[in-house]
Amino acid sequence: MARKANNSLFLEEWLRTVSGSSVSGDLVQQNSAPSARSIIQAWSEIRESLQNQNFDTRYLQALRALVSSESTIHVADPQAKLLISILALREDVSLPSDSYTLVLRLLYVWIRKAFRPSQALVGSAVQAIRGVVDDRRNLQPTLVAQSVLVSGAFACVPSLSGDLKLLCLELLCRLLEEEYSLVGSQEELVPVLLAGIGYALSSSLDVHYLRLLDLLFGIWLKDEGPRGSVTHGLMVLHLIEWVMSGYMRSNYINKMSLFANEVLETSKEKYTVFAVFMAAAGVLRASTAGFSNGAQSFEISKLRNSAEKRIEFVAQLLVSNGIVTLPTIQREGPLLKCFAIALARCGSVSSSAPLLLCLTSALLTQVFPLGQIYESFCKAFGKEPIGPRLIWVRKHLSNVLFKESGAITGAFCNQYISASEENKYIVENMTWDFCQNLYLQHRQITLLLRGIEDTLLGDIEKIAESSFLMVVVFALAVTKQWLKPIVSKERKMETSVKILVSFSCVEYFRHIRLPEYMETIREVISCVQENDAPCVSFVESIPSYNSLTTPRDLFTQRIKYEWSRDDVQTSRILFYLRVIPTCIGRLSASDFRGVVASTMFLYIGHPNRKVARASHTLLVAFLSSAKDSEEDERNQLKEHLVFYYMQRSLEVYPEITPFEGLASGVATLVRHLPAGSPAIFYSVHSLVEKASTFSTNSLQGRKSDPGSQILELLLRLVSLVDIQVLPYLMKSLAQLIIKLPKERQNMVLGELYGQVAESDDVIRKPSLVSWLQSLNYLCSNNRTEVSAFGSTIDTSNQLGARL
Repeated sequence: MARKANNSLFLEEWLRTVSGSSVSGDLVQQNSAPSARSIIQAWSEIRESLQNQNFDTRYLQALRALVSSESTIHVADPQAKLLISILALREDVSLPSDSYTLVLRLLYVWIRKAFRPSQALVGSAVQAIRGVVDDRRNLQPTLVAQSVLVSGAFACVPSLSGDLKLLCLELLCRLLEEEYSLVGSQEELVPVLLAGIGYALSSSLDVHYLRLLDLLFGIWLKDEGPRGSVTHGLMVLHLIEWVMSGYMRSNYINKMSLFANEVLETSKEKYTVFAVFMAAAGVLRASTAGFSNGAQSFEISKLRNSAEKRIEFVAQLLVSNGIVTLPTIQREGPLLKCFAIALARCGSVSSSAPLLLCLTSALLTQVFPLGQIYESFCKAFGKEPIGPRLIWVRKHLSNVLFKESGAITGAFCNQYISASEENKYIVENMTWDFCQNLYLQHRQITLLLRGIEDTLLGDIEKIAESSFLMVVVFALAVTKQWLKPIVSKERKMETSVKILVSFSCVEYFRHIRLPEYMETIREVISCVQENDAPCVSFVESIPSYNSLTTPRDLFTQRIKYEWSRDDVQTSRILFYLRVIPTCIGRLSASDFRGVVASTMFLYIGHPNRKVARASHTLLVAFLSSAKDSEEDERNQLKEHLVFYYMQRSLEVYPEITPFEGLASGVATLVRHLPAGSPAIFYSVHSLVEKASTFSTNSLQGRKSDPGSQILELLLRLVSLVDIQVLPYLMKSLAQLIIKLPKERQNMVLGELYGQVAESDDVIRKPSLVSWLQSLNYLCSNNRTEVSAFGSTIDTSNQLGARL
């Protein structure tokens, strides 16, 4: 009585599933696991109702129980006869109005699962259905829709006679033409109607074929018809895929030719453009299944060619209307969405310029409609309720278009790879502009909504994060096209810089480690490192100091702006801080001073230690760099920068400045500045002065304490500073050490002893030995004056031997 579910038997349910429709079309709530006893009991109730001609609530409940188990039950011919008998009683007995629809649904289950249904039974069923729908008292939207569905299902049964099929086709066409006003606007009935037409198109008869095509592609133009949507478009795509796959399996060459001529090769005003476009995509999807041999193969090739031409024709129509302009984008939004999802699902499509431009526009404005979202929120902020916009964003996150953004991006990259150089350049710039706008607009919306509408902001960022993945995948495709030996240096450099700038704009959305991202970054940085021009061009794209600290955008007038809390801007600058060190040798001193230095020093004081550490790393890279053509100018700038570096770093230490960054910077400057540089003297002085501001407890505490860390850094400098600075360092250190408690003095002296003992520097070691002996003397005698440093002090042979 019951068998395993097979939802693919029901075309309308399959269409709902593959289109991502959120509207349920179930007549009753489905029961996936009915018991055999409950099914037997339901049929018994129906049989008893017919015998007694008493159709009360038990009868209606029995019908509902069977329909709720439609995916698992099997309706046999005797049971179908029982149902037909009930329909035939319409003139003699009053039946509950809902029961007609339920009986038709069970007849639909019967015909879809029957192996070879009885011709007589089908004939009786068709006559009974005609009688029911001819009685206008019974007409309801669901009844008309189920009548269309069952009539279509009857018409496509191979074993039925031509006369019966013709009768079914006539009934279906008459219902759609005369009663469409009852069902056209019912969203949940659209897949039912489409499935009925799909079954009818799959009939072996050619009669009424053109009539059926007119009904299918014209319903969205009717006043009472549904409004076109991506969901409907996907239903059409997969419906035509299903129909065409049947033609190919059954070798219906005549129907394939007729469909191509009437739908794909002829433009008709009574056909909806988006439905014809999606039908063409359905043909392409079906043609990839491999149903071909001999003459059929030739016909399928012609059909596919016609489908591709129709898709390109619609794309060209959009491009000629100005697809990249905002009014056109708003007007043609549904069609653009269909472009995106269709090309993601139909498989390989021959590349063309209009198709690429339409797909690019669809991806940047419909799949990721961030520009529309940002504009809407900025205009309405503080004036209108946020609720409706939150619902709008949530709906976009859950719709099929956004969920398939990865597949759409793949189709976009495939079209791009095969495009001409001119068209590649156009879509590249469209994508890089998208990144710039994403940065500017998301920065605004984040500052406006953070702490006020965090839920909404989080949903917007989910869309933006997906767009980041699209940008990365596309950028990798771009690098593989242009960063090749055969490409000119100018083109490679321009492409590399644009990718780096674009990546800086979307850095805020990078939350995972992507192999595609790392590969792209390696390729473009390698190109930038080859020449000064791209390096300078990239560095000059960094936002100016004034725009970072006091932006003049209108939105900042609505809030109290703090540069350190601008997370989107900080992420972008962090990208620059990390990339610039990789090409620092290509950057001139004047460019570093004029463009980079002020921003670097600003972010040295950023409360996010990751950002501050990157700023220290950038200074280290510059101090370590060399450029033969400007050695003197570069060294002068290095010395000049060190003064401000020490001041800026130590004024926010330890609250902000990470010790690792400070230690790296100090170690680098003493290694790379000229011997005896005033900047090194100033650095030592600043460190000692900073150390003296900490309490004695801090200086003698754990090594992780800020005061102890500064002291350890000073001790480390003993073996790093040049011989001209060493005396000053020793004297300054001594002044600091003799103020320490006895226990801490011994620890420091011990560290110094070990450091000097291991040294093989024959130049500085004698001075260090003398200094250490004098320092030990002062500490042993509790002396607090260090005037003796700088003169020679007699030492004991024992201590000298030890060192």
